[in-house]
Amino acid sequence: MKFFLDQQRYIDTNQPLDISMGLSNTPENPRAWYVDQPSFEPVRTEHYTGSVAEGGSVNFRDIYFNPHGHGTHTECLGHITQEVYSINEKLNEYFFEAQVISLKPETRNNGEEEDRVITLEQMQAIEIHKEALILRTLPNGMEKNTFNYSDTNPAYLEKEIASYLISQGVKHFLLDLPSVDRESDEGQLAFHHEFWEVPENPNHERTITELIFVPDTIADGEYILNLQVAPFENDASPSRPVLYEIQSK
Repeated sequence: MKFFLDQQRYIDTNQPLDISMGLSNTPENPRAWYVDQPSFEPVRTEHYTGSVAEGGSVNFRDIYFNPHGHGTHTECLGHITQEVYSINEKLNEYFFEAQVISLKPETRNNGEEEDRVITLEQMQAIEIHKEALILRTLPNGMEKNTFNYSDTNPAYLEKEIASYLISQGVKHFLLDLPSVDRESDEGQLAFHHEFWEVPENPNHERTITELIFVPDTIADGEYILNLQVAPFENDASPSRPVLYEIQSK
């Protein structure tokens, strides 16, 4: 099926480019923030067992996981506010003009260890003009799909980038890191606060999507993004961002 954006440009819905990571109950599942791997357990009651392998009629499993720590997720300002606003309520549009960019974090010595940082200068060197921005960090190894980021001081972004993205009209920011902020920052979450303008002028429309994976087969450039979340009434939810290449007749 083809959806036309105008008389010349269209997307082909039969050619999706999924940039989410799946959720599995294995040690290979990506994780962060010191959580254990997800757990999928059959329900066992006096009435039935939720496992066909164990003699049950169906597979019926409880799933234990954390949206922030176990893979691709989208969050709203409720992540950092006293009232836990729901991403399911705040994200109410699902298709966006999007831009994919690739940047290699710069190395800085903070006195204790080396930080890898995406800088404002790097971001300003790219013309950003879409409401959804997808950041792929370099190098882009396949290990991102299975990595345990806990206590590894992953790359992060300078907080000033948040204000710059706002000035460029970005409402939805997606990246392949566990957080826009430094892993250990004494709870400041500076980028989060700048992007959502909390507490001064809280913005309820903008979202951040973390722990995506953008394969090298997807080139930098312009796309249409379909961003869907599981309808959890929570500050964050597992999500499935899907890109569509913009084609011309």
